This record gives sequence, C-alpha cells and structure tokens, in this order.
Amino acid sequence: MRPKHLMTLPRTLFSAVLVIALLVGVQAVTAAVTAEEAAQLKTTLTPFGAERAGNADGTIPAWDGGYTTVPAGYQNGDHRSDPFADEKPLFSITGKNLEQYKERLANGIQFLLKKHPDFRVDVYPTHRSAAAPQWVYDNTFKNATRAKLTENGLGVTGAYGGLPFPILKSGYEAMLNQRLAWRGESLQQPMKTMVVTPDGKVVMATDGIQSFSYPYYYEDGSLDAYDGIYQLGKLVNTGPAYKAGEAILVNEVSDESKPRGIWQYLVGQRRVRRAPSISYDTPDFVTSGIGFADEAFLLFGPNGRHDFKLVGKKEMYVIYNGNRACAAKFNDLLTPNFMNPDYVRWELHRVYVVEATLKEGQRHAVPRRLYYFDEDTCQIMMIDGWDANGEIWRWSYSLVMLAPDVPCVTNVVSWGTYNLQVGSYYLNETANESPFQYKVLPRFKKRFFSPNQLGRGAR
Repeated sequence: MRPKHLMTLPRTLFSAVLVIALLVGVQAVTAAVTAEEAAQLKTTLTPFGAERAGNADGTIPAWDGGYTTVPAGYQNGDHRSDPFADEKPLFSITGKNLEQYKERLANGIQFLLKKHPDFRVDVYPTHRSAAAPQWVYDNTFKNATRAKLTENGLGVTGAYGGLPFPILKSGYEAMLNQRLAWRGESLQQPMKTMVVTPDGKVVMATDGIQSFSYPYYYEDGSLDAYDGIYQLGKLVNTGPAYKAGEAILVNEVSDESKPRGIWQYLVGQRRVRRAPSISYDTPDFVTSGIGFADEAFLLFGPNGRHDFKLVGKKEMYVIYNGNRACAAKFNDLLTPNFMNPDYVRWELHRVYVVEATLKEGQRHAVPRRLYYFDEDTCQIMMIDGWDANGEIWRWSYSLVMLAPDVPCVTNVVSWGTYNLQVGSYYLNETANESPFQYKVLPRFKKRFFSPNQLGRGAR
C-alpha cells in the first residue's frame, strides 16, 4: 500500500519516486569515500581513521604511531608483559560515585556497580598503543576509496589486506571492520574457557588449542586473488575428559551471501559433520551453553537478523592494554560475581557506538545490543545486550591484549560475557596458566584447515 502522502501521485510517478528512494538508500549504504576524504588518513586521521589529535582536556593523548617496543629477551609465544605495570590508577569508580561517571560507562558496567558494592572500575592513564605494519596501512588507504558494502550491508567488495572502512559511515561498516581487523596473519595459542557460577565456583568448561590463519592478510596476496574466505580457524579440545577430542573448524567468509564453512567433530559419532547451527543465539558448547554462538570473539558467524545503526562517537571507559589480566593466575583473576578489579585496566578512549535492533520477522534471544568499537583499531571493546522485556541482561567484554611484536592490539583473546540477571560470567579463549600465548607462526598449509584433517587430528 502507498504511504498516505503519496496517495495522490500517479502510478508511474510513484514508481519513479520509489526507485529513486531505493537507489539513494543503497548508495548511502554502499558508497566508498572520496579521494579527498581518504587523504585525511595521512594528515588529521590515523591510518585506521581515528582522530590523530587528543581530546580537549588531554585525558586522551594524540596518537603517535602506537606501541611497538618488544621487551628485551622476548621469545615468540611468551606471555606478554605489561609495559605500563608501574602506573597507578588515576581514580576509581564505584557504586557511590557512579552518577559522576555513568555517561562514560557501558550499561552492563553500571549494572555491576549498582549491584555489587565491592566492584570498582580502576581508571589508568590512556595509551593509544594500537599499531600495525606499514603494508597494512597502505592497503587500508587503498580500501578507503574502493571498498563497498554488498548484500544489504552483510558483505564487502573491493577490500583486501587492510581495514576495509577506515572512514566509518555506517553500523554495517563497523561490523565488517571488526571481522577484518588486523590481528596478525597466522597464530596459535592454548585456550581455556573458565566459567564462574552464580555461587562463585570456578569451573573449566573447555581446554584446547586454537589455530588461525587470515588469508585476507596474506602479505603476498592481492585483491584479485582473494577468494572471500577471510579467516581459517580450528579448535581441538584436550579437556575436560568428556570433551577431549572434540573439534570445530571454520572457513569464515566476508560476504554472507556466500556459503560459510563450519564443521564439527564429535568423539561419540567419530565423524566430521557440517554444523550450520553454530550461529546466532545457539548456546555455545565451548562455554557449556552459558554464552551464545554469536558472542564468541565478540562477533562470530552471520549477523543478518539485526539491523546496525551507527549512533555516533563518544569518550568511554573501556578495558585496554590488559596484559596484566591476560597473564594472571585464575585464582587471582576470577573472583565471585566479577573479575578481580586489581587486575583489570580501564582507560578513557574514543569509541564508535553501534546499535543492533532485531529485524522485522526475525527472532533472537538478544533483540537489542549496543556495540562499542575502539576508534584506534575498529575492534569491538564491549557489548550491552537486552532481553525481550527490555531489561539489561548481558555484558560482553575483551581484556584487549597489547602484542607489540605483531604489532597489534587484539580483542579476540581473553574475552567473555556476564549474565547479569543470573550472576554468572565466563572468560574464554584465554592462555592464562598455559605454556605459551598468542604465538605467531609461519603460514599453515591449507590442508591443515580441511574437514578431513579435522577428523584425523582430533582422533
């Protein structure tokens, strides 16, 4: 039916107006930036599109190239030290002074501060430590004028080897920036999933080895040769005993219109099977069902059930440069109700805020979310999630590790979710108390990420 204000238009004119409106809408979603806009990436903006300058009061410094100093004696895979270990908190936020700072805090953190008198947020000096190799910056500059959204915002074309959308114009672009953010080329680390129950018990849900390659970031690759598979990943469980041998394999695509490859090996069945159900709000078996599949890595699998709106940019307190927490003992870090504030470093950073709302006709256990993206890396720092009744329910986070040897700041190690209403939380993809951490490796052979290899390796 025609909108009332168009009811008097002739049918042909109405059709023309409709077509023009659709074209304008498509262009607003897919248009790349101009050469003049892209030129800012070499002047007033960082190579990833953040403001080079600090804020007005100096609490956020100017970006000076990031932190790339590798400690003397560091060996590949060592647990990375905290380069700012000597710093003390500037101040702490508790339930008592929450009102003074609430505009810079995620809703989930406000919930924890109100509920737990002993919870606090220790705010440290801000370090804009994000960095990447020059060839990644060069590719990002090229992407700025050639990358475009496809598939109604769920895919990208014209991007390779760098951030696809350094000059952010939509929520959909932000989601693809998270998928295609720089974190290294080929990596491996031990991973544990630790669950803290409502009564304060710490339980290991999963133990294993996680391996990744990012073909999108093969330095000797090219846009023409890129086949659309941006990530190859494999998890092989080594424990607990009832999970030992289980495995999962993913071939993630940067365009949701293309088939996503995901397989699972279950010991009881002794076979590799496709596992398309590991997506959206399916309970995540790695977390023993406490988390949802699309909360993994703060974004995992397709996200076509929500619309994404770029709300704007603001200064917020986020976990950043969290190397101390990433190397802590579990008994020290994982305390009842929340992670030990003594180990969690918060800093003031500029973030993009993206609101996700459920599309008409779709269903999801978390119909509304707010995503907070670090301006310097375009990675998700944390997520607020509301239930169907409009009550704050979940808060997802990353401990955001600094790896100057890569160099990068990464949000896909040591992340998790709080179930605020139940009182439980988990820490996932963590190498705490493991022999090595986030090791950079030579490129894996392609067959390492094949379904056939998955079954043989798990057995």
